[in-house]
Amino acid sequence: MTETRIERHFERRWVLTLTLIFFTALAGQANLVRAAEVNTGYFGNVAIMGYDSVAYFSMNDAIEGSEEHAVEWLGATWLFANEEHRQTFTASPIKYAPQYGGLCSVGVAYGEVTRDIDPEAWSIIDGKLYLNYSKAANKILAEEGPKLIVKADANWPEVKATLAQ
Repeated sequence: MTETRIERHFERRWVLTLTLIFFTALAGQANLVRAAEVNTGYFGNVAIMGYDSVAYFSMNDAIEGSEEHAVEWLGATWLFANEEHRQTFTASPIKYAPQYGGLCSVGVAYGEVTRDIDPEAWSIIDGKLYLNYSKAANKILAEEGPKLIVKADANWPEVKATLAQ
């Protein structure tokens, strides 16, 4: 009878261990998908190459953030120029996060994944932040405006799906 108790004990531990492994793997997959939601470029895990997303709105300028005023959101680190900007973002991150996960908006309009953005090539259109690969791409966005955004919005689900693969 003692052997049966010992066997059941090990069976329970084995089931518990397998369950723990399964849920750990599942959480890892969720983090990969979340990380794909925010463009952090090719190196590091910092959104917008370290630029302050709130500054685009409040200062109408591309300002570098500081690690002193960092916050984690959607699996990425977001940097801000000051504590006020960090708190503003934390209160409403979707309002200040760039569209299309921070990928080049012109690239998304053409179904492309362009991670290499220029944080100084940006536009705010209808209260939303759009980042681009270059100032030339930003000029295209300015010229084509709503038509290009409609294309990018239509392409975004497919582009986003490729990021999760």
